[in-house]
This record gives sequence, C-alpha cells and structure tokens, in this order.
Amino acid sequence: MIILENISKRVGTRTLFENVTCSFNAGHRYGLTGPNGSGKSTMLKIIMGKEQPLTGIVSLPRKVGFLKQRIEDFKDLLVIDTVIMGNNRLWDAMQERDRLYEVEMTDDIGIRLGELEEIIAEEDGYSAESEAATLLTGMGIPEEQHHKKMHEIPTDRQFRALLCQALFGNPEALLLDEPTNHLDLESISWLEEFLHDYTGTLIVVSHDRHFLNSVCTDIADLDYETIILYPGNYDAMLVTKTSVRERAEDENKAKEKKISQLKEFVAKFGAGTRASQVQSRVREIQRLQPLELKKSNIQRPYIRFTLPEKQAGQIVLKAEHISKSYDTPVIQNFSLEIQRGDKIAVIGNNGRGKTTLLKMLAKMLSPDQGSVTLGHNVEIGYFSQNHGDILNKHTQETAFDWLKKKKTNCYDQDVRGILGKMLFSGDDAFKPLHNLSGGEAARLILGSMLLSAPNVLIFDEPNNHLDLEAVSALAWGLEDFKGTAIVATHDRELINGFATKIIALEENKIHVFQGTLDDYLKSKKK
Repeated sequence: MIILENISKRVGTRTLFENVTCSFNAGHRYGLTGPNGSGKSTMLKIIMGKEQPLTGIVSLPRKVGFLKQRIEDFKDLLVIDTVIMGNNRLWDAMQERDRLYEVEMTDDIGIRLGELEEIIAEEDGYSAESEAATLLTGMGIPEEQHHKKMHEIPTDRQFRALLCQALFGNPEALLLDEPTNHLDLESISWLEEFLHDYTGTLIVVSHDRHFLNSVCTDIADLDYETIILYPGNYDAMLVTKTSVRERAEDENKAKEKKISQLKEFVAKFGAGTRASQVQSRVREIQRLQPLELKKSNIQRPYIRFTLPEKQAGQIVLKAEHISKSYDTPVIQNFSLEIQRGDKIAVIGNNGRGKTTLLKMLAKMLSPDQGSVTLGHNVEIGYFSQNHGDILNKHTQETAFDWLKKKKTNCYDQDVRGILGKMLFSGDDAFKPLHNLSGGEAARLILGSMLLSAPNVLIFDEPNNHLDLEAVSALAWGLEDFKGTAIVATHDRELINGFATKIIALEENKIHVFQGTLDDYLKSKKK
C-alpha cells in the first residue's frame, strides 16, 4: 500500500495540488490521469522521494519499482545487469561480494561474505539472471543482446531494458511513467498481460487510452488541485466525472433560480407587514448559496482539418519499387498506390522503417531506388516525430510569428483563432518556440495544418507528446477529415478512431491490408 497524507505542491504561483490525502491499495492498478502540466510526473517523483512536497508525507512498502527515464546513466552497463539493478538490495550485495572475492581472505571478510550470500538467497539472486532474461525476451530484446552494453543496442531497446528494471524482483509497488512510449504493439500486449497478473500496487501514467482501459482497475485523476479516485478504467472515469460535474452544475443552477425568486419576495415585502416571512426567506437564501465549483484543468483542443479549394486527383500518391538502406536494408522494393480519401495507419516494431517510409512518401527523403510520384493538386502536411525538424527552437521566434508565416496573406485574427483552438490563450500565443513543452510544440504544428489546409496529412507518431484529451481530439479530426491521412503510431485508440487501411512493416515484408486494425490482428492470428 502507498499512503499520501496532506501532500501539497506549487510551481511558482501555481498550485498543482493542495492537501492531497489518499491510499493506493495492493491488488489495484491505478491510472494517474490529468492533462499535460497537471503534475502527474511531479506526483510520481514525490511518491518516490525524488522531489520534496511543500507539505505532507508519503508511506511506501519496502520494495518499489520505478521506471527511470535517463538511459545515459546506464550506457556502460550490461543490459542484463541494468535489469538486475532494479532490486537495489540484491545488486548492492552482489557487487560487494564480487569485490570481496578479489581481496585477501580474512575471518571478517569470510563472515561478511556469508552475510552477503544470505541476502542474495533471500532476494532470489541465484535465479536473477534467468528472471531478467525472461523479462527482456518478453519485451522483444533478443538473447544475443542481453550481455551487450546498453549503448550497443538500439535506443528504443534501452528504454525497454529500463522498463524491465522496474518490473524486476517482484516489487510490492510499481510506478510507471509513460511505459508504452518506446514499445511496439506486441510489447505493449505483453506488458498488459504481465500487469494483469501483478498483485502489488500499480500506479501508471500513460497517454495510451487503450492501455489504461485494458490495465487499470481504478483511476486517480489529478484535477481541482487534488486527486479524486474513481473505480473502473479510464472510460468509466470519464462517464462518472462528467455526470458528477453536470449534476453539481445543475444543482447550482436550481439554487440560483430559487434564490432569485426568494430575493424578489424580500424586495417586494421587505418594508411591509410580512417581516417574519421575509426573515425566513433571507435565511433560506443564505442556506441555498451555490457551492463554489473549482475550474477543471481538463481542456481539449479543437482539431478539424479542412480541405483546400483545389481537390486532389483520385490517385494522390504512387510509390514504385522504392528501396532505402542505411547500414542494412530498411525498405526493399516496395510499391504502393494511395487513393484520395484513404485513411491509413502505419504500424510495426521500432526500427522496421516506419519513419523512413513516411519521409519518402512525404518527399522529405529520396529513395535509393525507385520513385515516389505525387498526384494532381496534392498538397502535403507533414508532422515529424522530431519536432526540431519543423520548429527551430534556437531562435527567439514566437508561436504567433511562426504560425503566421505558414499561410500567405493571413490575418492576425485567423492566427489567434487557430492558436486558441490549440489551447494557446492570452500571452501563451507569444511564447518563444524554445520555451514550448513537447505537448505545446505538437499542438502548434497541428495548428499549422489547420491553417494551411493540406489535402494529404502524413503524421509520424503525433501522439507522443499529446495528452489523452488531445489524442481523442486528433482521432476525431482525422476521422472527420475528407482528405487523405497516413499516420504512423502505436496508439491503438487513435488507430481505431480513424484507420480503414493498415500498412504493417513486418520482419520479412511490408503488408498492405484493407480493413481496421482489429481486422488485421484477427487475420494475423488466423
């Protein structure tokens, strides 16, 4: 069990949470939710003792697994050792034992070695390597990479190793901050099954709605400067939260209407002979004062992509026998014809070439062989996984100035309107690009596409820095879009929201499948 007592935290003049008291129980899997900037990661750091609250205390079980984000801290360690480090007591004992075996043996050292062997036995240290190997294999890291140094394996696999580190050693509580960010669909499915069998206390922050719905038994929602616990998964929480808020607002409206009627009576008869009735109504007015409802911090951008006046031709894009290699072949002899109105999700394990394929289709990268031809009147809007490819954060340029340049003869009010839809209100519109968070940068790039109105959208992992509300808005925008959309993502909720065709980069071939993601996964099983 994890217990929070009177936890408060402020950033500058802004209150993130005030006097939060709640318990997270064993056997429950909690999704910690709230929009970007609400303090989810800060709360996790406070629970782990990595950051101090303004007030309050945290009680933790003895063994807690925590997903670390800095892969550079482990770059010179073996992959298998990085995982075993998840059990600090075991790792420290093994390291001390190995050091003592290298020095001259004395009685004291012999006694200490005996104590260390007891600790290693208590922590199941003699099966540590096999347990770590099982976790790594489940995360899609092949056995031949287990004894390589971390920096010698691909970056996404280094993040997976850190996730295995958090899961290692049967921790009594698990704290996972965005565990699906660097996982493909197969690894996410494996993690979901693993967590379903986990019997400790789980607190997870994720922007993957499908993952939260699949894994969570409860939602801990950060809003109104506190944490509110809801039973059920994320979708169940939204229904309950919305109905509770609507009921409170309706009660306030009813009270305000009744108060208005009572005030009319008091004004009419206040100076007359009905003093007792007037006083009775004055007391009723005081009793009926509406509850002060704190403003919710949940905001959803408004994303609706429009088409330019010139419609694209029936065939918007044709790739013929394209190939691309780096040290090894990535895309080989692939051909594709994309029709106007196609809604395509590009899926596949990390490293299979999704970004390379999208860059070639967007004419951002030339194939080594073959050709990519755009159709009649095609205008492409490209969203890069790396925001730095689009936004130059090394200038003093503001969000407003950058966006205004995206369309010639554009009025200031049009730019402010788009910024407002993307949640840049007031002075936020004039934030320098280098001060934008990942979520703000993503929304600004989306705003540029609302303004410039391309008829073909090509997105590479657009949801990586968006919160759950923004991802939902993007899914609706893509579904409603009358043009063509090609999106690489691991987010199943986003894919299910818009895609009617799948391009799957498998180990030996690229498959083009007409149908939804669920249809494709069913066909794979068959």
